[in-house]
Amino acid sequence: MNKTDRWLLPEGIEEVLPKEAKRLEQLRRTLLDTYESWGYDLVIPPFIEYLESLLTGTGNDLDLQTFKLTDQLTGRLMGVRADMTPQVARIDAHQLKHDTPTRLCYIGTVLHTRNDGFAGSRSPLQVGAELYGHAGIESDVEVITLMLETLSLSGVESPFIDLGHVGIYRELVKQAGLSKEQEATLFDCLQRKANTEISDYLNEWKLEKNIATAIAALTRLNGDSSILAEATSILAKAGKGVESALSELTNIAALLKQRVPHLKVNFDLAELRGYHYHTGMVFAAYVAARGQAVAQGGRYDDIGEVFGRARPATGFSTDLKTLLSLSTHKNNQVAAIYAPADNDAELHKVISELRQKGEKVVCALPDQTGSAKDMGCDRELVKDGSSWKVQ
Repeated sequence: MNKTDRWLLPEGIEEVLPKEAKRLEQLRRTLLDTYESWGYDLVIPPFIEYLESLLTGTGNDLDLQTFKLTDQLTGRLMGVRADMTPQVARIDAHQLKHDTPTRLCYIGTVLHTRNDGFAGSRSPLQVGAELYGHAGIESDVEVITLMLETLSLSGVESPFIDLGHVGIYRELVKQAGLSKEQEATLFDCLQRKANTEISDYLNEWKLEKNIATAIAALTRLNGDSSILAEATSILAKAGKGVESALSELTNIAALLKQRVPHLKVNFDLAELRGYHYHTGMVFAAYVAARGQAVAQGGRYDDIGEVFGRARPATGFSTDLKTLLSLSTHKNNQVAAIYAPADNDAELHKVISELRQKGEKVVCALPDQTGSAKDMGCDRELVKDGSSWKVQ
């Protein structure tokens, strides 16, 4: 690397400069205060953990996104967190061990081996909330509503929600008797909505007609609430599990509309985001100007089992940097007071008092270049007789 290249950062890794850093910090404080007012307690998981703990129950996708290294003390393989959700599940199951519903929130940098398109960065500032210990739709609606509150506080306007349910696909795969390889192949086709490929595979595997029809229908079962009625008809013979999942989606949407009347809700029964660890309803928030989800989450009831305590769980996460880039909030810069380079004791007493009142005071340095305006100050301290006053 030549000298002229030493300032370059790795692709997808960015630094945050003062104005943006201030906005990020202000939003961070606002969100954490909001989460606390909802009863969500802050936890701070470690940046690095032993790999088996970090990736437990999360599937291959997160494994590929995780940077790995060897612990020089033990020789064991460690990973830099790519998602904080499994860490928070471990904290709930192994450390807290509450019997009552537990609400936890978190914020911190995660690191990805590659850009996954969600945050547009390999080092997102992940923020989220998780609710453990309650299996009803009320907890799902609570975390979705809190996600919407997060978007609103961030200045992200007019989001709409996509709802899906991985239980529908799981039940159809179970009834079809697909092998792990066939399940993975079909999963990939569904994510790409590759209808021709899906049809070819279903014919090749000679599945029972009702099940094949139900699976083939998943990619077109997306749209507004009328989709649920159509799905109920098409999937009528798909069994109790599918019927229960559709009923759950219907009830969640109804309660969500009651809480947030003007919210636009869509349904996508081929949406299998987080399929390897989600167990039920999944959701994602979108805005018109962006193709990727700006926040997402769902129910993942089984993830705590490997830590010794499986509890119902639901939550969401998003990237603070992405939200800030989409924010319509104006960047209100707090103007500062300029203090001259003077060792007068009374001056420094006044400076201290101003700072205690919340004012920003910038002290000049002897022989420095630049005026008060150059340093972002719109007022200055001047001596009036024996006292110092702000002008």
